[in-house]
Amino acid sequence: MALRVPKSTLPQLFKDGYKFQSGIEEAVLRNIDATHEFSEVVRTSMGPNGRNKMIINHLEKLFVTNDAATIIRELDVVHPAAKLLVMASQQQESEIGDNTNFVVVFAGALLQKAEYLIKMGLHPSEICLGYQLARDRALQILPELEVDQIKSMTDKTELLKIIKSPISSKQYGYEDLLSELVVEAALNIMPKNPKDFNVDNIRVVKVMGSSIHESRVVKGMVFGREPEGVIRATKKAKIAVFTCPLDLTQTETKGTVLIHNAKEMLNFSKDEEKQVEKTFQDLADAGVTVVVTGNGIGELALHYLNRYNIMAVKVLSKFDLRRLCRVIGATALARLGTPMAEEMGECDIVETVEIGSDMVTVFRQEEDVSTRTTTIVIRGATQNHMDDIERAIDDGVSVIKAATRDNRLLPGAGAMEMELNKRLQEVAAKTPGLNQHAIKKFAEALEVIPRTLCENAGMEATAVLSRLYAAHYQEDKSGNSVGVDIENPAEGTMDATRAGIFDSLAAKSCALKLAADTAITILSVDQIIMSKPAGGPKPLKKEGHWDEED
Repeated sequence: MALRVPKSTLPQLFKDGYKFQSGIEEAVLRNIDATHEFSEVVRTSMGPNGRNKMIINHLEKLFVTNDAATIIRELDVVHPAAKLLVMASQQQESEIGDNTNFVVVFAGALLQKAEYLIKMGLHPSEICLGYQLARDRALQILPELEVDQIKSMTDKTELLKIIKSPISSKQYGYEDLLSELVVEAALNIMPKNPKDFNVDNIRVVKVMGSSIHESRVVKGMVFGREPEGVIRATKKAKIAVFTCPLDLTQTETKGTVLIHNAKEMLNFSKDEEKQVEKTFQDLADAGVTVVVTGNGIGELALHYLNRYNIMAVKVLSKFDLRRLCRVIGATALARLGTPMAEEMGECDIVETVEIGSDMVTVFRQEEDVSTRTTTIVIRGATQNHMDDIERAIDDGVSVIKAATRDNRLLPGAGAMEMELNKRLQEVAAKTPGLNQHAIKKFAEALEVIPRTLCENAGMEATAVLSRLYAAHYQEDKSGNSVGVDIENPAEGTMDATRAGIFDSLAAKSCALKLAADTAITILSVDQIIMSKPAGGPKPLKKEGHWDEED
């Protein structure tokens, strides 16, 4: 009689509290379900008619936006497979700055198609191989779908081609107004070699009040507060930047001063005043005409700054202070004193300008192109609305940066996805073996983009998609750039190239690659092993003071 050896189970290997999920049913299909749920969250926010999400993050801050990058950043995703999608979209955001929603939605669609293939009997490794072949072929086909190029990075009409599409997907209806602002700002700082274009040189300042139509571009760097003293403007300024407060310095150790009479009392405070006066006199003697501080300015310090005709500006954001230092070529000093010549910054014009009913301070470089900055001043009724406009402007600026690397354009409005779908279906038909099924499903997954645009616009998606298929399968290839027309629900299709709707080839190829790679990574997982979370039980959130007894 054979000896029965007990089958070892995994939990004996590890401590208590470990969670195991393995095999097709538990690991792969559960991962696909999680990623599908996550992609459905952001899918409804895609395109010009994308719905807004109201998100309250762990700090109880409210966000009302349809920007996928913000939604993904503020959602605290814990599922490991969905986290991979988050990482891929964040990579797209940092590399290109646009098409983050495409990455999540397309990866989710790929995994959903893979679920069907798994249930039909294909092994995940066969699907991964097919998806890899489809991804490589798609990246080869993309340059063939090019319909236009940005011929000059200093031509306003050429730049408007590429900016309108990403801005209209965030702020539909205001795309013309915001595109004009972004292009004007970009042309103000465009260097002789467009590849040196720096996104950081375009700033956004939000001034509450009025309407979006009052937004404008201001040459230079704008700070949303007026100078502290009486001096309001200066030219060819020498600037000293301090991170410490401009005030009477307190000693590090506490001491006691014994004063016998009123005369000693007067002399004591006089010496202190002389010390402060000497500090600012030295600054004036060194040629400093503007002092910028990241902290408070004392009343006595302000008195001497006014006496020596030195303009005083308070910049409370340390990031703005660093950016200002880069623009004017200064070094921020941690203690009050006279800066050396190389630590001082220079600026052609520092002035106070009125925007709406608010006074703002502008630092402007006229001559030096490398440190030239420009600011888009946004007006709006609510902080949330202005934040959303800022995100749309950021996307527009990022797309210009992407265009400096690759100036080729693809048809937008879902036309590129439908044409790529057709080409990949042809590739699948010629591919032998089981790979053809995965390539076919990869092509079908691309259909999710035009379908989402239709659904979010309230159109009959199936009817519009059938018209798109008919247009793209014409023999004369005249329908290669036919996409979804959300403004004409009756017809539902239009020529995206003629309508001036373009997508950046660099952004699309990067997004396609990231989405496909993420889907392949998730499909290649067959087991999830999660340890017990570190730390003890979380304390109860209690109202009132923590020290009070119950």
